Amino acid sequence: MSMPGMTTYVALLHSIVLGPGRRVAMSDLRDMTEALGYRNPRTLVSTGNIVFEAADAPLGDIEAKLEAAFKARFGKAVDIIVRRGGDWLKLAEANPFPDGEGSEVIVRVMRKPLDRSVLDALGKYTDPNQRLALTAGDLWIDFAGKPSEWKLLSALTTKRMGIGTLRNWNTVRGLAEMIG
Repeated sequence: MSMPGMTTYVALLHSIVLGPGRRVAMSDLRDMTEALGYRNPRTLVSTGNIVFEAADAPLGDIEAKLEAAFKARFGKAVDIIVRRGGDWLKLAEANPFPDGEGSEVIVRVMRKPLDRSVLDALGKYTDPNQRLALTAGDLWIDFAGKPSEWKLLSALTTKRMGIGTLRNWNTVRGLAEMIG
């Protein structure tokens, strides 16, 4: 439940690996978020996701603040995608592959919505038993196996698709439960 006059947000870090053997501790991520004046920051295991409350503001402003704070604190630039809590719940409800395995169904959460043409472009990397779908500009994939075993994973680059980050269904669901 968010505080009166506050909006719940979820922030997704593209990477929490700072270099060989160095990862961002979730406690440091919470401290960084709190130092920006955001309230009640909480994380979901070591997934590089943080849920917090803040006054309503444009998502781009919050992303820019978090990215600048991250770079200042950890010395690495990382893309951070922010969604309002209500939009995250809609994203979770929109899973087109609820019958898929939680660790094999992945969504690429995008900063700018993808166009339907991406489905055709990714077709050549897709195995016959894999499924792709777009919901509200985010790309859902049922890998039908470990994502790391498929060539499709290597096609999901920022250069090719724009700024976004991958989250599996277990994480999407976990964040939705945190938001309530």
